[in-house]
Amino acid sequence: MKIRAPGKINLALRVVGRRADGYHLLDTIMAPITLYDELEIKKRGPEKSKGGRIAQLRVTCDHPQVPGGKKNLVHRAGSLLLREAGVVQPIDIHIRKRIPVGAGLGGGSADAGAALVGLNRLLKLDFSPRRLEKLASTLGADVPFFIRARPSRAQGIGDRLTPLTRVPSWWLVILYPGFPVSTAWAYGKFGLNLTKSRANTKLSTLLTVIPKLADLFVNDLEAAAVKRYPRIKLLKESLTDLGAVGASMTGSGSAVFGVFGSREKAKIAYRKLRKMNNIQAFLAQVVGRPRRFAGPVRQGP
Repeated sequence: MKIRAPGKINLALRVVGRRADGYHLLDTIMAPITLYDELEIKKRGPEKSKGGRIAQLRVTCDHPQVPGGKKNLVHRAGSLLLREAGVVQPIDIHIRKRIPVGAGLGGGSADAGAALVGLNRLLKLDFSPRRLEKLASTLGADVPFFIRARPSRAQGIGDRLTPLTRVPSWWLVILYPGFPVSTAWAYGKFGLNLTKSRANTKLSTLLTVIPKLADLFVNDLEAAAVKRYPRIKLLKESLTDLGAVGASMTGSGSAVFGVFGSREKAKIAYRKLRKMNNIQAFLAQVVGRPRRFAGPVRQGP
């Protein structure tokens, strides 16, 4: 079976505090997008390794910068679910990457969330979305978001999710400048000038009225990233020069996105920007509907 893992953008990212253990507290608006990795998940007959043990879970990836095996977050996610369910079925998972690595688009977390959802379906475990989210919270701050993969306000360390309704399927152009930004570095460089959370009533207005949408685009991690990587600012300016109603860095970077008022305007900008040197450009939409939990998963060949 195959399951798609959508990337995400942060329409807003505010740092509102820091816990005693060093984790930053966030208030962020995340939305899934139509830029996907794909996981192929297969049952495998038991076969013994050289040490005489049965290899229960094997994870591979087609991207040279993404490790396979136990170093991949998908392996941690799959092993966690299999242990929780008491399942000993050997499984192969292969990741086909399209979401750029180290871009702030959530690729690793998206893959881990898709692995939990896909294995739950394939093995007919009938774990509820809430139970999967609880497991996902032990894997990383963004992973619970990718269980239902719906527009949400995330608070705490990213694990307190409030779904947002009536989020339009905005057209986006996403630009990846060809280099990653370390999440740990970005938070380490953030000066703790704490910001206030927005009221829910204001959010609903900003998310549905396109002239006001750009008012939402604040990313507290952007200043440090732009100082070290000035090209991030240049890419934002390129998007707005070509008609984006607003542009912002997503997550800890390095990717930036611009929101456009129509598919036609987004396509015109995309065609021009994809010609830039050392840039990956993507035409995408915000996904307004949550991931399905009922029904069959797409089957592989």
